[in-house]
Amino acid sequence: MSNSTQTDSSVEAAKASNLSIGDLAERTGVSAATLRVWEARHGFPVPHRRESGHRRYDDDHVAVIQDVVRRRDSGVRLDVAIEQATAARRTSSGPVAGRPTTAAPDAPSVFAALRRGYPGITAQRLSKSTLLGLSWAIEDEFASRAQQAHLFGAFQRVKHYEAAAARWSDLARTARSTFVFADFEDSSRHVRAGRPARVSLPDDHPMSREWSVVCENDGLGVALSAWELPGQHGVRDSDRVFESIWTVERAAVRDAARVCANVAAGLGVGGADEIAGQLAQPMTGTASDVAQVTSLFNRAIAYVDGRGRPSGDR
Repeated sequence: MSNSTQTDSSVEAAKASNLSIGDLAERTGVSAATLRVWEARHGFPVPHRRESGHRRYDDDHVAVIQDVVRRRDSGVRLDVAIEQATAARRTSSGPVAGRPTTAAPDAPSVFAALRRGYPGITAQRLSKSTLLGLSWAIEDEFASRAQQAHLFGAFQRVKHYEAAAARWSDLARTARSTFVFADFEDSSRHVRAGRPARVSLPDDHPMSREWSVVCENDGLGVALSAWELPGQHGVRDSDRVFESIWTVERAAVRDAARVCANVAAGLGVGGADEIAGQLAQPMTGTASDVAQVTSLFNRAIAYVDGRGRPSGDR
């Protein structure tokens, strides 16, 4: 299919998409809040976006969501129900509006990309203190080796990034590129060598609710992503629980990095599209270095055990 044909199809789809998320909720019986949770955690449903940035949906979204609900109500686990419903719809009628058929870069967040593309990666519920240990271990492993990696960190809020800003500034000095995502007032205009590029996330962006650390490198790639479980307003900060996934699988890490670069490009950071293009190239390595994975694991155990914690925090 030519690019012009794809563009024409996208325009027609956008014109036909006139359901708001409230309309979609009314048509399917699934609340708008639940639909947003599904999008953040499972990359489904994927809305059409108007120039204003507003979500819009169509009859295909309605049909797939209704199928998901039927399967879930019959006892199928939600993530499996989504996979089955979208696969069935694709087989019977071609591409599914509720889920893109392209690779991970179309996913709305790192967490969604990994859950969707790599169902074999086990999700675990971890406390904030454990996530901090894993994050510090990843950051330290790359800092100690001064590797030329593409680095991405999602911090949710500016205050969380500010607590770790000194560490990320140090990491950026030897990285090929560094991006940090939070509710900054403005995004950086362009990627600059040796400095983190700030990416301002809108309140309704799936990555605004996400904690992620992605380090993409031919020697050792690591992707960590977590989504804060709702209903923890009265929980002590250090005891907050996140549904978390992490992997050193090369293809998964590359896809996670591409998601981040594409999000940065879509939010106006100059040069991010070029990095996304680099990350689309074939990988030169197919497996992570075992010695480095072991070192990373040892660092993580030390931090989770409470030893050697740095001053930075989230």
